[in-house]
Amino acid sequence: MTKWLSKWLRKFHRWIAVPTAIAIPAVLILKLVGSKELLELWQKLEKIPSILMLIMALSGAYLFLIPYIAKGQRKKRISAKEG
Repeated sequence: MTKWLSKWLRKFHRWIAVPTAIAIPAVLILKLVGSKELLELWQKLEKIPSILMLIMALSGAYLFLIPYIAKGQRKKRISAKEG
């Protein structure tokens, strides 16, 4: 289960990175030089980059911790076999 989840989450993290990398600079440019109509439209969609960043942070934290989780599980199995 963990391998399947890790593989799926790694792919998901990579695919979410693309729109996040596009959305954040686009928002900055829009806020700096955008017209009034675009800014009004953006008010409706303003939470999208924040949600993408939250998803990236959570999935990235999990991907960062996978080796440490696996190491802890290996130690438990080894100590259970010895003891």
